[in-house]
Amino acid sequence: MPLLVTDYSWTQTETTVYIHVPLKGTAAGKVDVVSTDEYLKVHFPPYLFEAFLFEAVNDDRSSAKIREGEAVISLSKTTNNMWRHLMRDTDDKIKKMQVRERALLKYQEKLCSESRSKAEKQRAERKYALETMMKLEQEERHSIQRIKDTERQRTTTEMETWQLRQKQRAEEKSQGKLHRDDHNKLRAEKQPQGHSGEQLKQPADLPAPRTSRNIQVTFTPRVFPTALRESRAAEEEEWLRKQAEARRAVNADVEELGDLKEEDRNPEWLKNKGDKCFMTGDYLSAVNAYNLAIRQNKRIPALYSNRAACHLKLGNLHKAIEDSSQALDLLIPPVAANAAARARASVRRGSAFCRLQLYAEGLQDYQAALKIDPHNEALQTDTQRIQDIIQGSAAKTH
Repeated sequence: MPLLVTDYSWTQTETTVYIHVPLKGTAAGKVDVVSTDEYLKVHFPPYLFEAFLFEAVNDDRSSAKIREGEAVISLSKTTNNMWRHLMRDTDDKIKKMQVRERALLKYQEKLCSESRSKAEKQRAERKYALETMMKLEQEERHSIQRIKDTERQRTTTEMETWQLRQKQRAEEKSQGKLHRDDHNKLRAEKQPQGHSGEQLKQPADLPAPRTSRNIQVTFTPRVFPTALRESRAAEEEEWLRKQAEARRAVNADVEELGDLKEEDRNPEWLKNKGDKCFMTGDYLSAVNAYNLAIRQNKRIPALYSNRAACHLKLGNLHKAIEDSSQALDLLIPPVAANAAARARASVRRGSAFCRLQLYAEGLQDYQAALKIDPHNEALQTDTQRIQDIIQGSAAKTH
């Protein structure tokens, strides 16, 4: 049995009735309002307010607003006069039931009508969108056909011009050959006795041939700044050798990419393209560029590390961990030349671990990066935050 609301208030003008119903702490989403020309119901379980209106109202021009703590219903009167009461003065339950049933039936019909109107409007919008799309496609086809016709006409004109030019050149060559034959015949008749009919060709003055010699090239030895007792020259040389091999390495499946442009066959160009896409926030395009570069050269660690950064932005955490690990595997041996790259890859893998709530694994990667760059304040702050999370979880579990 619902609880009837009696502490409502109402005011009126000659054209409008305003009813204020307290909602008693009920959320706005749980309030149900039903209004017709002679009946009003505001239901918010377990409370119920209903009014059998004193006179008929214009339901289409009426409105209901759910404010904080109350519902305000504005009813537009059909006649401009002042009501003596808000509700009819009747206790006939049967009559009230009939009014309520009529009101609910009208409300259902109104909802059905609105639903049909909405469906018809949606159908009309879809029809208009389809017609517009078909019109645009037709215009595009006409535009493409006009371009084809123009191109065909231009090609035909160029072909006719070329054929005419070739014909003219053939005629000019034929006339020139006849003139040369007459000229040679005339010269042969003027040559003195004892000389052959052919013109003697004099050798042209040519420069003396160049002398060949070998140029000796010497390379300056690489000097490492590390002290001799801490020297890692062997590791540095190995890293340089691996970098040189990586730049020369080309995978066998590049032959399958024969339809690519010349720049798309260059992993370094693709890497720069992916970096630019990443800077502009186009992470999917950056991943595609790195993917194509990796297909052509799988030994460049920066490709995996940068793709891991893209996967972090896209939320592909497991892929970010996989790419960061691959980059760290390629950044061996650990030397000063690749220290910054190792720190970046470690931080990216640690971030992915932490977002997967694997804080212990993430802390190891952050500590590895902090060991490489111990003066980095951001790394110090993030490492301490992860330690606090782990200690807080341990204390909570204990």
